[in-house]
Amino acid sequence: MAFLEISGLKKRFGAVEILKGIDLELEKGGFLVLVGPSGCGKSTLLNTIAGLESITEGDIRVDGRTISDLHPSKRDIAMVFQSYALYPNMTVAGNISFGMEMRGVPAEERRQAIDKVAKVLQIGHLLERKPSQLSGGQRQRVAMGRALVRDPKLFLFDEPLSNLDAKLRVDMRIEIKRLHQSTGTSIVYVTHDQIEAMTLATKIAVMRDGEVQQFGSPAEIYNNPTNLFVADFMGSPAMNLLSATIERGDAGLAISLDRPEGGPLKLPVGAASDKLAGYVGKQVIFGIRPEALTDPDGADRNAKNLVEGDCLIEVVEPAGSDTFAITKLGSKEVVARLRADARIDAGQTTRLAFNLDKAVFFDPATQARIA
Repeated sequence: MAFLEISGLKKRFGAVEILKGIDLELEKGGFLVLVGPSGCGKSTLLNTIAGLESITEGDIRVDGRTISDLHPSKRDIAMVFQSYALYPNMTVAGNISFGMEMRGVPAEERRQAIDKVAKVLQIGHLLERKPSQLSGGQRQRVAMGRALVRDPKLFLFDEPLSNLDAKLRVDMRIEIKRLHQSTGTSIVYVTHDQIEAMTLATKIAVMRDGEVQQFGSPAEIYNNPTNLFVADFMGSPAMNLLSATIERGDAGLAISLDRPEGGPLKLPVGAASDKLAGYVGKQVIFGIRPEALTDPDGADRNAKNLVEGDCLIEVVEPAGSDTFAITKLGSKEVVARLRADARIDAGQTTRLAFNLDKAVFFDPATQARIA
């Protein structure tokens, strides 16, 4: 039995349906990330789990118990907000222990709990400071400590890193990952940042317009997107998605991609032939991630379907550990991810290796995955 079960959950505000039948499960100790663009319903879904929003239809169960109609205080859930929500007149220790004090927890027990979470979050030296004396990352640690000290069944995080600068976001992401690994807590985490989703989650739910587009492990979401939206949304740089024509040749099916010069580029579809047989002479959307399009010397030698083609390089972007090259195929810009020391210059035609083991194909009309 799953630890968190969400079944047929719908939420309406008047005639507007915000959540349109959500079905999700999370194992005990799992880390579920709800990810999607602004307005997709992820924060509303989190608020229904917390009890801050009522549900219109469906059920929410935690550890085998229905909590849909319970008051938030009875759900044994702790929430960490985007805005920290710390009491400015209290010390760090006071903020962490305030909830316990309201519940009548003895002073010695409160002190032990504060010391325990302070050690986990490495904020022992901050316990006597006020929130105004803390950095953004330190305030977020305090907010997490206030949730941790309750030892609830489930933690909810609502975009906790969105107010931090880029470097601090990376640092806090590592802290949250370390916290999850050391405590084994069950977490539901909302973000619009797909890098946070990929690095933190054991399970990801990609949402759009109040519906779950795909639910699975980070590897499943990244390598096997179920539709065009998921393929485009997950990944940085994003997946290259190109209009291509399916053709039948002497060696089997191939895709044909227009190039600015040199005629079309033909790439065999390999193992996808059976599923693409009905699309001969038709357009499909061909998807390939930047790391599957690289210089021949840097290509994956274990790939079974590795094909090289000449491409005109329009822009070169050195990025330290990688070099990104921009070319044009199928009337769209395409990003290739090369080795840092790859010898390549803008304006030259060079050979690139396509790892077609990693290729995916979508129907342009339905946007559903074909192969």
